[in-house]
Amino acid sequence: MSEIFVYGFGKHLTFFSKDYRKLAAALAHMFVLDVFYVAVVDGEIAGMAACTNGKVSSVKLDPGELRKHLGIYKGTICYLALKSQFERPSVETKDSLASVEFVATASKYRGKGVATAILNRILVLPEYHEYLLEVADTNTGAVRLYEKAGFKEFKRVKQAWSRISGVNYLVYMKYIKSSN
Repeated sequence: MSEIFVYGFGKHLTFFSKDYRKLAAALAHMFVLDVFYVAVVDGEIAGMAACTNGKVSSVKLDPGELRKHLGIYKGTICYLALKSQFERPSVETKDSLASVEFVATASKYRGKGVATAILNRILVLPEYHEYLLEVADTNTGAVRLYEKAGFKEFKRVKQAWSRISGVNYLVYMKYIKSSN
């Protein structure tokens, strides 16, 4: 899972290391498996996504693990930077409202319907009526995937450090189940 995560989101983590294997090892501990859904193809994880109502975080960072793999300085900064972003849903949730997070597909399975299959599985969970997610405006493939799944944009937030991050806006999208 951490390799898929780093492949999908690693370009935003290169300050901590440009070595994707090192990043994957540093982050391997963080996934709260109870809220992750994975697609398995031929015995290997092809894609993943988290879905939570906010009572359980989808990740739990261990500063010791990050320091072990990234060094004391970068491991500490990584912990402080990612904790505030990762250990909370990106959007406010409640019992029937879920946050969909960390949707990623392994490179060899991209374009083969893996992310769509995971989203379709999540969007029929009986305990949720609405789903919210956050996506970078520059991730146009993901935006198209979410629109095709039925998500609609409801808010954009300008990013202060867009030149550094490569993200101009965070786009917030919502999916509401039909009452049929």
